[in-house]
Amino acid sequence: MSRTTLMAVCAAIIATAAPMAFAQTHATNTRAAVAHNTIQPDEIRASKMLGSTVYDLQNRNIGSVKDLVLNKDGKVDAAVVDVGSFLGMGGKLVAVPISDIKTDNNRLTLDRNKEQLQQMAAYDLENKNTGAGTSTSPVTGGHLGR
Repeated sequence: MSRTTLMAVCAAIIATAAPMAFAQTHATNTRAAVAHNTIQPDEIRASKMLGSTVYDLQNRNIGSVKDLVLNKDGKVDAAVVDVGSFLGMGGKLVAVPISDIKTDNNRLTLDRNKEQLQQMAAYDLENKNTGAGTSTSPVTGGHLGR
């Protein structure tokens, strides 16, 4: 086989294999970017988290999740925990980094006690300057704050 023919065969093999390698890499990256087909053991649905009781490490009820705060990228930044309320009155809302809340046996736990949470600054869920709060959503969609 001549050197030119050998080079042509090698080029053809590389040209044929490159799209397949790209397709495999692309498929792997696409699968990683797309959500899996079922909820994973280390995940929790927002609908299950909202209203759930939060316990401390000694298994004492320290509050309940009132809301979740998302950042502009759509990731959950904080869980707003209602601490010390009784029948929705007399409590205080505090923001806890979502990474601090752990799921254990289908329960939410936090490495803080009720007293520590009550000493935290109150968190205001309604802020007219951020587009968050009690205003209704626009009928046709749109941007927050406009």
